[in-house]
Amino acid sequence: MKESTPITMKDIARELGVSVATVSRALKDSPRISEKRRELIKNYAREHNFYPNFIAETLRNSRVKPVKIIGVIVPQFTHFYFSSILSGIEEEASARGYRIMVAQSNEKYEREVDICKSFFENKVCGVIVSQAKDTAKYDHFQSLIDHGVPLVFYDRICTGVDCSRVVVDDYMGAYTAVNHLIDTGCKRIAFYGFSMRLEITKNRYNGYRDALLNNGLQLDSRFVKYCDNRADAEAITPEILSMEDHPDAFFAVNDDTAIGVLYTAKRMGFHIPDDISICGFTNGQRAIACDPMLTTVEQRGVVVGEEAANILIGQVEGLIPSDKVEKRIVRTSLIIRGTTR
Repeated sequence: MKESTPITMKDIARELGVSVATVSRALKDSPRISEKRRELIKNYAREHNFYPNFIAETLRNSRVKPVKIIGVIVPQFTHFYFSSILSGIEEEASARGYRIMVAQSNEKYEREVDICKSFFENKVCGVIVSQAKDTAKYDHFQSLIDHGVPLVFYDRICTGVDCSRVVVDDYMGAYTAVNHLIDTGCKRIAFYGFSMRLEITKNRYNGYRDALLNNGLQLDSRFVKYCDNRADAEAITPEILSMEDHPDAFFAVNDDTAIGVLYTAKRMGFHIPDDISICGFTNGQRAIACDPMLTTVEQRGVVVGEEAANILIGQVEGLIPSDKVEKRIVRTSLIIRGTTR
């Protein structure tokens, strides 16, 4: 699989003046196609680096199914949310007779490209993926699609590729959380988020911003930070809380970041939630392991995983047309605990 945009069966058919069905049969050495035409089509396919995904096609068109393996790309295993999504994917896949092959991109674009290539070479029947933070080029995803490999995004979707995806309602989750902070008396609310290249950051930021504006509060750019892990939160929060007009609340895009704020504020002598309110986004196990327990947005990762697997298997088996883009949104809920008033 090359990084350049690959050709499809439709391209081969158009260039050689035959039908897509003829191309498909020729690549499978069907005796219904003359030997001369088979060689012509196969040679053209080889010259243009085309390798059809026969496993996916066989699954769509046959009752006799080969080994069914779904490739899953996880940005990082250490995050509770991704592990819960993986659990949902595995549960749904297993119930429907599929196995999963899992790989971690570790938030690296180059690693993500290598994984896509490996999955393709191992003939997985489809791929479920959440893109890495630093991914800005999408040829590796488009290449899978163009080679007939169904692709479904979860959580971090790629707007540069038109394919199915499952996300939580990031905007409403953030809006509801910040609204709760405002309803409990907070007026200077900080936002800690991922890179604005990611759609989830944009959606959560927009929910944060709109909650402020709709309640007549000003957005203070000093309080908006690129911070998405505990270590960074512990590094930058002291300076923010040392301001004379420091924030009286923090909304963070994940629980680890929120917990970093919590422990930093406590070390600096602030009382939680009387002086500072804090809200996270995930509702993982760490949210109930801190003191006080964390108010956070429940993402329902298992449901996200089940939905992603459901879409992919539906596309592989022909229950969902291969050219149909499924967009499913999983609702969030606010879990109120001890870090907010």
